[in-house]
Amino acid sequence: MLVTIVAGARPNFMKISPIIKAIKLQQAEGHDIHYRLVHTGQHYDKKMSADFFEQLGIPEPDANLEAGGGSQAEQTAAIMVRFEKDLIEHKPSVVLVVGDVTSTMACTITSKKLCIPVVHVEAGIRSGDMTMPEEINRIVTDSICDHFFTTSDVANNFLRKSGVEDSRIHFVGNTMIDTLLQNLDRLQQPDCWNSFSLKEKDYFLVTLHRPVNVDDPANLKKLLDTTLDVTETYKIVFPVHPRTKKILETINYQHERLFQIDPLGYLEFIYLVKNAKAVITDSGGITEEATVLGVPCLTLRNSTERPETITLGTNELVGVNPENLKPYLQKVTNGNWKKGGVPPLWDGNTSGRIVEILMKLY
Repeated sequence: MLVTIVAGARPNFMKISPIIKAIKLQQAEGHDIHYRLVHTGQHYDKKMSADFFEQLGIPEPDANLEAGGGSQAEQTAAIMVRFEKDLIEHKPSVVLVVGDVTSTMACTITSKKLCIPVVHVEAGIRSGDMTMPEEINRIVTDSICDHFFTTSDVANNFLRKSGVEDSRIHFVGNTMIDTLLQNLDRLQQPDCWNSFSLKEKDYFLVTLHRPVNVDDPANLKKLLDTTLDVTETYKIVFPVHPRTKKILETINYQHERLFQIDPLGYLEFIYLVKNAKAVITDSGGITEEATVLGVPCLTLRNSTERPETITLGTNELVGVNPENLKPYLQKVTNGNWKKGGVPPLWDGNTSGRIVEILMKLY
């Protein structure tokens, strides 16, 4: 049995790392299962790609399609053309895609047109926001893939309502949490910890990259102004996404309590999440990590595809209006944030469950 595993962007790497480890465990026990790792090259910034492979123990890809750059349409086309050639040359038993990036959708379409089955890890999640490219990627992928590995009952129910049979839905948990729990004792203190004199629970961590939050310089400035005004004496640590950096440079935004740094490796970034007073983000994956770590999380979006981080976890949906931030920040600074808990099956054993099911299916 040969599984082609697709990774294309930073969120994918945390999801495939434990799956590869689970396959190797089965191999060590004598089972006939092998994998081929294809990196589409969708993210090509070193901090967005290469560091994650090294830190998470992901082996060198068997193929790098080098399809980064260009518009989403150009990227999709490049991935499909190059992935098709790889599949024809190395035909697998099944293709495994993860998450909701462009690579996920493009490689699913390509595989299905070659009549190769596809399984989708993190299937069935929806934000309801069709302005998000990720939502389109999810819908297309889930409409044609063969089996669905899900993170929550919400995802299970959505797939059922869409007409997917229970035999194709596999509630396994969250592979990102596998990676988180496997690396908690390996976290690395980033250089900025000492250079900024950071202390546990004495700073806020900010990540922003979505167009609605960062593309308008005035809106981005208002978000940061509001955060700095309400957090009073707390330091704000801001690993700046390349997209956001371009906007910040146009307005030359600076503040003595705002520390703008380059994107971090996984082990350094999670160190900052774990020790933060709270996280302010527009990322979906970070809400999951904050929930498991018990860290308050303020999500600057109008909708989320991860509602369990709100109903069960430490996350709250703030919206994209900068004014909405104030009462949520005050809750954090006053110590009135909800405690939260961990969703079912987010236990670190998801990847093992996935691989066991794959061996039964294929």
